[in-house]
Amino acid sequence: MPGRGERPDVAGLLDEALVRAVHRAGASGGGVYLLDEDERFLVLAVTCGAPGEITEPWWRLSITRQSPAPEAVREDRLVWVGGQEDMARLYPRGAAAAPHRMAIACAPLRGAERCWGALSLVWPAGRSSRISRRERGQVAFSARRVARVLDEASHPPVIPDRPRVVPVRLATERPVRSALAAADLVERLPTGALALDLEGRVTFANHAALDLLDRTPEDLFGSVLWESVPWLGDPVCAETYRAAWLSGEPATLAVARPPDRWLTLRLYPDASGISILVDAEDTAVERPRSEVRPPPGTATVTAAAAGRIHQLVHLAAALTETVSVQDVVDLIAELILPTFGADGLIVSTTEAGRLKAIGHHGYAPDVVERLEGLQMDAELTPVGRALATGSPSFFASRAELARDYPDTPQLSDKHAWAFLPLITSGRPVGCCVLAYDHPHTFTTDERAILTPLASLIAQALDRARLYDAKHNLAHALQQRLLPHALPTVAGLNVAARYLPTSYGMDIGGDFYDLIRLTDTTAAAVIGDVEGHDVTAAALMGQVRTAIHSHATAGAGPDTVLARTNRDLADLDPGRFITCLYAQVDLAGRQVTLASAGHPPPLLHRPGQDPQVVAVDPGPPLGIGVELPYALSTQPLPAGSILALYTDGLVETPGADVGRTTADLARHLARSSDLPLHHLIDSLVRRARPTGQHADDIALLLLQPTS
Repeated sequence: MPGRGERPDVAGLLDEALVRAVHRAGASGGGVYLLDEDERFLVLAVTCGAPGEITEPWWRLSITRQSPAPEAVREDRLVWVGGQEDMARLYPRGAAAAPHRMAIACAPLRGAERCWGALSLVWPAGRSSRISRRERGQVAFSARRVARVLDEASHPPVIPDRPRVVPVRLATERPVRSALAAADLVERLPTGALALDLEGRVTFANHAALDLLDRTPEDLFGSVLWESVPWLGDPVCAETYRAAWLSGEPATLAVARPPDRWLTLRLYPDASGISILVDAEDTAVERPRSEVRPPPGTATVTAAAAGRIHQLVHLAAALTETVSVQDVVDLIAELILPTFGADGLIVSTTEAGRLKAIGHHGYAPDVVERLEGLQMDAELTPVGRALATGSPSFFASRAELARDYPDTPQLSDKHAWAFLPLITSGRPVGCCVLAYDHPHTFTTDERAILTPLASLIAQALDRARLYDAKHNLAHALQQRLLPHALPTVAGLNVAARYLPTSYGMDIGGDFYDLIRLTDTTAAAVIGDVEGHDVTAAALMGQVRTAIHSHATAGAGPDTVLARTNRDLADLDPGRFITCLYAQVDLAGRQVTLASAGHPPPLLHRPGQDPQVVAVDPGPPLGIGVELPYALSTQPLPAGSILALYTDGLVETPGADVGRTTADLARHLARSSDLPLHHLIDSLVRRARPTGQHADDIALLLLQPTS
């Protein structure tokens, strides 16, 4: 877990490893993401090649998000995005937030014992959309180098609130000739010239630039350009900067210098920063007639507002990906609160004429409980008015709230609020309250954005509530079909785990069972029904019932599978069902196996090398093919461990199944001295270190005792 006792040199070593990775790959920039202590988010710890504000939409990424860095960690592989087309095809949400010409590579930071996060590298426009084997090797090598720095640190690194920005140090410095002559030349030019470093700070400006921007050297030098010249921080300018930084391509923009003078800025990015040429309207290159310019005197937008708008593009795309109500609440807390600088959040729905909080942030639970008890009368509470009228309410201070609603008690320590009604299809579904710890004046810009944003949230919330209702029903069905507890068999230790897929409805068709046959024999079963839906869960219940019936009737492993296959063929399930049946003879110290197309089990005997047991697989169940199921008998002395599992434990995109299975067998042997319930958790963590998995996982461990 990330801690707060970081050695002073760890950050420096991490910065150096990132810069070396950028140089080695010939990239224009990059960043190191670290998993937070709950392994739910990737946080950008250090970045280079662009100012921190440029990368703000990607400072914090949910591990479940469809984006290159989270996918690299989830699937433990290098992810390559060769350009805009790849981004739009693979990550539509990312394409909406970053419509720029660039290539991205993300590799997991696989350490000795854990995954630390991801290394991200960015190339500007102009490079090939393909990545060569050599380049893949360079990125993978750099990721291992960064992971080694983290492994060798005396304490895990600090997870920062905002990333450190480090310069991309050039491998060789170009000699500077006749510096004074060059400076004189630039000063004589009628065109304004500015130089920005990689943090967006002004390092040089000639007199023409100072005159055109109407600033003094003290105003500009060492400052961030869009902060020292606020009218260069409007949304159009901000997006032009972002495109230039990320794509590495020149960009041009026209901007009005208040009150009515127009300037043309031409941006030329390179590895050391951005060079900007500034021309007045009368000498600027003619712009296309189609260009729309705001009228002189139009209110400018701050750099913070520009970042906010970019974040909201992010949010609109993100809301389309939310599935459950909790997803919606988490997304609001993750993106909306920091975007608007709010400190508290309550999302409530209406049930039987009363409010019910379904999520909150920045409020104590007892305060939320008291707020739920308030009446919804439009004359008494702002929430009631918001729901009755469908109009949002904004209160910049306690005094404003008390003036309009004198009978509403002050139940929290907040000082400013935005009450946003959640209306969809003309009916209220709830209310979203943003709160501030200090008085906050809501600008026209904020009000204009929050109002339509509430409609997006309402639609997502309504959709999520319907999903949750279906999911709860399906989940209850599956829980009823899986065994609540396994029977006790004398002389046999057992441990089992079932983990539904991390995506979708969290249900599926993987199953396991333990059936006591006699005092000294038991049958262990594991299987996988194709799909992750209610049909898969229901079919799984039918399979378990059929197997249990034939097993307790005294049939052998091959006969149990053959009869179950016949039963299912009559039902015409229309899905593949794999199954592994193991009959354990505790008296004879052996196990007899039969497989219906299922992955082979793992076996570790004391003092011997682990093995993947060879079992000739018969046809999957339910497909109507009646072929005999081969039997395989293996010695099973006391202390041995037999592991039955489904393919979700060993199948990872881009990885060889044989290699991952053999690696899991070796880990089983190395950890065999652990108690069985600790061992089974260790196996799951080894296979899925982030806790995220695209398929169901079922795992059953059997260990005969002496």
